[in-house]
Amino acid sequence: MAQYDLTNALSEFMDLHLVFPLLEFLSTREIYKSDSLMKSKYQLLQNTNMVDFTIDVFHGLHPDEEPPESLHEKRNEVVRQLTLLQERSSQVIEMFSRKDVAEVVEKHRDSQQLWDYLSETHSFDRERLDDVFHYGKFMYDVGNYAIASTNLDFYRNLAPADSKYYSSAQWGKLASEILQQNWDEAMEELERLKDNISAALHLTYSEVLVQRAWLIHWGLFVYFNHPQGRDSIIDVFLHQKPYLNAVQTMCPHILRYITTAVVISKRRRDGIKELIKVLQQESYKDPITEFVESLYVNFDFDEAQAKLKECKTVIENDFFIVGCLDEFTENARLIISEIFCRIHQRIEIDMLADNLNMEPAEAEKWVVNMIRLAHLDAKIDSKNGYVVMGGTSVPVYQKLIDKTKDLHLKANSCCQKIDKKLTLGI
Repeated sequence: MAQYDLTNALSEFMDLHLVFPLLEFLSTREIYKSDSLMKSKYQLLQNTNMVDFTIDVFHGLHPDEEPPESLHEKRNEVVRQLTLLQERSSQVIEMFSRKDVAEVVEKHRDSQQLWDYLSETHSFDRERLDDVFHYGKFMYDVGNYAIASTNLDFYRNLAPADSKYYSSAQWGKLASEILQQNWDEAMEELERLKDNISAALHLTYSEVLVQRAWLIHWGLFVYFNHPQGRDSIIDVFLHQKPYLNAVQTMCPHILRYITTAVVISKRRRDGIKELIKVLQQESYKDPITEFVESLYVNFDFDEAQAKLKECKTVIENDFFIVGCLDEFTENARLIISEIFCRIHQRIEIDMLADNLNMEPAEAEKWVVNMIRLAHLDAKIDSKNGYVVMGGTSVPVYQKLIDKTKDLHLKANSCCQKIDKKLTLGI
């Protein structure tokens, strides 16, 4: 099962703190030995300031040994730095906690106006603003994500977009919200960061590509936990060309999550054609992508059934989609039945039951529900145990509507690109 584990591939595009939840999840599975996971966790912790956590992991690895003296020395250094940063930022924190300042901050959404007020009224300068960032970053490094989020938000709201630490504050704010599982706030931060990446004209094409790849991976936490997140995966990763390009160029393993989102989406028809096109272009394969290809490309129902069984194992051992197992299985069965019905004139319910691993009576109820949901022209002959399909031809005018309905969107997109190039003088 380790062959389908994506933790190593995913961690290349994640902050260390975001990798820990993945390792914690793997520790509840039987893919790797527990000692191996503990060692990986211990190595990652060496690059953070979460010293107490590091000591706990060391005790887990070596119950009969004392932690190295270097860890105790590092802990003392962390406490010293924390005290220093608290002293340097305490005045700023106290100032922002005052009612009159809080009211002005709420009123002035423009960072320059807010900066002018603070500098004139409270002698606020750039050095003190940088202290806010350093304190927020330090609190993030020690694992206090709530305080980190507050301070990084202060810094970002006051600092100009071209400030030295502005980008780091943005990413830190997003990570802090993810690690606190504040999914509404994390979604807002994700959209804000996505807009800023698109507007960052000072970045090279390669730098933008890398940043989008990182955002895609961090976005998995948000999109698979936010109520509207799964459709956003399709809208952003599949339908927005810059992000699809990043997936194909930098991280084709993300196709697992795009495919999962399409299968479980109520808007499946909006994404399936584009998804099939992409899957056929890419060399990345796993049971989830192969399940879709076996149905929509090969029309091989035996292979689809075999792949669906493998999908269960893959999903159960994937941190991001483990919660989608029941929904995926239900929708996968629906897809199999729908396609099977569309390409046959008459189908035995017993045969359909065998393909779906159901009892005939249960399969008949399933087919009734599937016909209703898929709007199929079909009737059930319960006496003889058949599903009889009607005509499925699409009227010519409907084909014309389907082919032309997105033309205005494509035209608007072309106009925007032309306007942008004219503005930049290209």
